[in-house]
Amino acid sequence: MIQIKNVSKWYGNFQVLTDCSTGVAKGEVVVVCGPSGSGKSTLIKCVNALEPIQQGDIIVNGIKVNDPATDLPKLRSKVGMVFQHFELFPHMTIVENLTIAQMKVLNRGKDEARDKGMKLLERVGLKAHAQKFPGQLSGGQQQRVAIARALSMDPICMLFDEPTSALDPEMINEVLDVMVELAREGMTMMVVTHEMGFARKVANRVIFMDHGTIVEDAQKDEFFGTPRSERAQQFLSKILHH
Repeated sequence: MIQIKNVSKWYGNFQVLTDCSTGVAKGEVVVVCGPSGSGKSTLIKCVNALEPIQQGDIIVNGIKVNDPATDLPKLRSKVGMVFQHFELFPHMTIVENLTIAQMKVLNRGKDEARDKGMKLLERVGLKAHAQKFPGQLSGGQQQRVAIARALSMDPICMLFDEPTSALDPEMINEVLDVMVELAREGMTMMVVTHEMGFARKVANRVIFMDHGTIVEDAQKDEFFGTPRSERAQQFLSKILHH
């Protein structure tokens, strides 16, 4: 579903990604972790060309993302993205947030888009809040709305960029529960997160990054058992013992 081949990226003279190669098979859940500044958020944003790459190739469902001829808006409409900071439209109600892209991008009628939106709000446990505005909801609720909004576009895969890092600890589980459910239903997912409990529960593979390179790309049990690299062992010892 997602192929990342020898991808490198620079911001000016500063190299943020160095020769990164990995893939995500259909129905697979891959967690990307690593210290701050390791390039993991940049990598995931390159998958749907929110960040351009200077070297290598990214292919999503057979479409080359970095080909100038690729219709990026069309591709992005099929690749769900959930950000750290929700990115909901504050002046629209919750249900309007879920219907606007369906109508504008997928050309769905208003009733069809609304029905789909309400079904997804029910799925994430927020149907009762459909007429509220984002500012009236907690952070965890807003993030669940953001996931429902991404799902309303019938994505072929989902990208999550640290979806719980802006949340209070009490709200994290309500978002992770929705993500666990999605994973169990077979959604192809690439997730940048520090939530190792989530990784242990649902990831098929774990990618560990440091200084813009993929240091480890291993099956979950292998990664949590004995990571091959000393850097990953250090990272895990800090993150699992606190």
